[in-house]
Amino acid sequence: MALIVQKFGGSSVADAERVMNVANIVANTYRDGNDVIVVVSAQGDTTDDLIAKAEEINPKHSRREMDQLLSAGEQISISLLAMALEKLRIPVISLLGWQAGFKTNSQYTIARIKKIDVDRVNSELDKNKVIVVAGFQGLNKYDDITTLGRGGSDTSAVALAAALHADKCQIFTDVEGVYTADPRKVKNAYKLKEITYDEMLELATLGAQVLNNRSVEMAKKYHVELEVLSSLNPIPGTMVKEVTKMEKMLIRGVTKDSNVARLSVLRLEDKPGIAFNLFSKLAAKKINVDIILQSSGRRGTKDITFTVAEDNAELARDCIMECFPEIEEENVIVDKSIAKVSIVGAGMETHPGTASRMFDALYSAGINIEMISTSEIKISVLVDQEMADRAVSAVHAEFFPEGREY
Repeated sequence: MALIVQKFGGSSVADAERVMNVANIVANTYRDGNDVIVVVSAQGDTTDDLIAKAEEINPKHSRREMDQLLSAGEQISISLLAMALEKLRIPVISLLGWQAGFKTNSQYTIARIKKIDVDRVNSELDKNKVIVVAGFQGLNKYDDITTLGRGGSDTSAVALAAALHADKCQIFTDVEGVYTADPRKVKNAYKLKEITYDEMLELATLGAQVLNNRSVEMAKKYHVELEVLSSLNPIPGTMVKEVTKMEKMLIRGVTKDSNVARLSVLRLEDKPGIAFNLFSKLAAKKINVDIILQSSGRRGTKDITFTVAEDNAELARDCIMECFPEIEEENVIVDKSIAKVSIVGAGMETHPGTASRMFDALYSAGINIEMISTSEIKISVLVDQEMADRAVSAVHAEFFPEGREY
């Protein structure tokens, strides 16, 4: 008998037919003699709909009340799935995040899990019940409901698997696994049989939407072996683990991230502490900075350019003006018309010339590179947003030519 954690996203439980499909998957796993815990997201576009309702009532709502609202989506999903399992005569109980023991910090809408009290979950497992848990949510020290941010149900599932030392954590989605590119947009994207935690973490961070990056980070930390597979097509998916055998693959994937903004600060005084002043201020505002470029300007000045998530662009601009009140507004430029295209793969560490192949593919497609960032297992470039899909296709064709087996 194994303990299996299964997570189903919003599209997998979007309507009654899909809820029953999920119930059958869970029931079959349970009937095979396994203990089963199911983590579920809100149905379909429920979260987006709730956000829209909040904006309609009060655009300046508090984050606490937003968490109260958003947690309702998962409550609906777990109840409906539990009812579907009851219909199949499976012993089941649904639990909200706090009932399942999730304790978080108090950063409303972007909370972090501090610990999981598994006593209630273990008690229900001892009664041979399937446990359906609301993902994406927990409880802080003030007994307020908190939510974990976008993709938080993935993190909930991995956290439960880690806390309970589960034998397997399965992430069910509307695609059949992890692909070398988005199969809905890139011709001949290939499904990977396996991928390392580090590679998956880079892909998730750089725009691949199949897994939340926080969940991969947690899986790596606690050695939770993940399987990404389809809730609609019962075939093996992609294993995410520490070590893989696919040494022949130079790169594992090509991604696109359109949620990017570039900020340029021009003609700053060239003196020590300028960069520290700016980036410490951004860090204090919880703004993640990605690509950074500092260059010498003219007459004792320097320019700093960096990228942030587009959602944080205006807040980042406010930080710049706060740091440098003497700077003229025309010397702060915000560009939201860009996208980040990246390749990821541990194999590129030992293969010189990977960057030149990527750049040549973009040149051949007539695509201009605006900024470049590299690490041991990834290369990212900024391109015009309108050219991003073409860029992904061109780079993918360079590293994954048709007719080759992967």
